[in-house]
Amino acid sequence: MYDLGTRKHALALVAQGRSLNSVSRLTGVSRSAIRSWQIRLEPLDASRAGPCPRCADTPTPIEPADAYAYLLGLYLGDGCISAAPRGRGVHALRIACADAWPGLIDACAEAVRQVRPANKVMRVRAAGCQYVTAYSKHWPCLFPQHGPGKKHERRIVLEPWQREIVAAYPWELVRGLVHSDGCRATNWTTRLVGGVPKRYEYPRYWFTNVSDDIRRLYTDTLDVLGVEWRHCDRAGRRYNVSVARRASVALMDAHVGPKY
Repeated sequence: MYDLGTRKHALALVAQGRSLNSVSRLTGVSRSAIRSWQIRLEPLDASRAGPCPRCADTPTPIEPADAYAYLLGLYLGDGCISAAPRGRGVHALRIACADAWPGLIDACAEAVRQVRPANKVMRVRAAGCQYVTAYSKHWPCLFPQHGPGKKHERRIVLEPWQREIVAAYPWELVRGLVHSDGCRATNWTTRLVGGVPKRYEYPRYWFTNVSDDIRRLYTDTLDVLGVEWRHCDRAGRRYNVSVARRASVALMDAHVGPKY
């Protein structure tokens, strides 16, 4: 572990426009370490994180549960959990959010902050997006769907305590899933009216995910909420779920709405 002065000195050299290679040679610090400090200067210290509601001898409910339900949807769509390098059991939760939707980035960061208020929430820039990132030893406890490989290559099944949260806050889960892997779009079609083609436009919600389990979780929740949906095949696979009925779109508008 490097002391804080070494870390600040290395970052100051980078800020002067020096390359990671040159800073590494000058300081004797590896490029990967310097790169990680650009994301997080402070050392990974899980002792600051506070208790985990799932690790306790007697597990307690996750609060606020509505923020957790929304964050669960975001994680299942565009999130991942990975072990932090030399993090002594610390894991990083990263949720990719497109730069086109700054309001979504703010909502995601706020949800992470509410679920783990003692952990620092960061926004790491990448090409066309930001990764809302937070470190904790307890992300695998809070999201037991974490595992090796891609989500669509392993089973995604909610734990009983997660199902209770989703039952209490189904719209928050749907909102998180749509904000990650969905959108509200305007479709159009033409019809003959008095022999003259007339263009009609109508809104539609799309949700696209290659995981059968995640799509089923989405559609099962829509069923509970009374939202009509249908599968739209793509290349012979049922990747897309469409909500286009007027009453169902109105329900989605009232509780989800477009990204912003």
